[in-house]
Amino acid sequence: MSTTQVMGILNVTPDSFSDGGKFTGEQAVTEQVKTMLADGVDIIDIGGESTRPFAEPVSEQEELDRVIPAIQAVRVLSAIPISIDTTKAKVAAAALEQGATLINDISALRQDPDMITVARDCEVPIIIMHMQGTPEDMQLAPQYEDVVAEICAFFRERTGWMESQGIAKHRIILDPGIGFGKTLAHNLAILRNVAAFKQLGFPVLIGHSRKSFLEKLLGTPVTQRDCPSAIISALCAQQGADILRVHDVAKTVAAVRLAKELAQFPA
Repeated sequence: MSTTQVMGILNVTPDSFSDGGKFTGEQAVTEQVKTMLADGVDIIDIGGESTRPFAEPVSEQEELDRVIPAIQAVRVLSAIPISIDTTKAKVAAAALEQGATLINDISALRQDPDMITVARDCEVPIIIMHMQGTPEDMQLAPQYEDVVAEICAFFRERTGWMESQGIAKHRIILDPGIGFGKTLAHNLAILRNVAAFKQLGFPVLIGHSRKSFLEKLLGTPVTQRDCPSAIISALCAQQGADILRVHDVAKTVAAVRLAKELAQFPA
């Protein structure tokens, strides 16, 4: 079993689906970062625009006003890797100048034509995600003939294009996009087939934490989804997931450690 990194989510937004408004002030950001660091986080992912279903976009300036102070607050405390969760090239560039060390683009560099230039010039890892539709409409009626095969085909097209644009293969990370234009059945198929995405030859990130498919499957409200999320984290780690993007770092670190220890023993 390969090493799995835990990415802690820091949403500096007023309207994210599970923690909107909780970390919008400097003190709240600082305390949350201290908690994640103490819990063993490997990467902190900072986002200033909600990507929940039916979310409306925010302006470039508003997003900058949210994420730059958060990045600065993290950098006061730690040199830990910081991922900037954005689809906007200028936000990504400004975040990198302030100390961010990864770009996490849910549009897979399709929304902002200038993002490829930022990505090519910065020499940091780039996370690209599969999404059917946009946050405004992605959950209206998602349909696939074979969700795993279609996501793999999407990634082959995107990574081929990125490499043709000067992005080295070793910098690309794949996120199959749990909950982004997927039904419960699609999400479960993705989670059962992490190894299929690994076969594409890139690190794989899974972002399943607290998402609504858990309510559909288990009946759990958002406040009770951290334990199910941790169980899924362990199962994904066993399949070779490289990064787990989660809200509850402590439970995930424990789950990944247990998965690793149990993998040492024969069935």
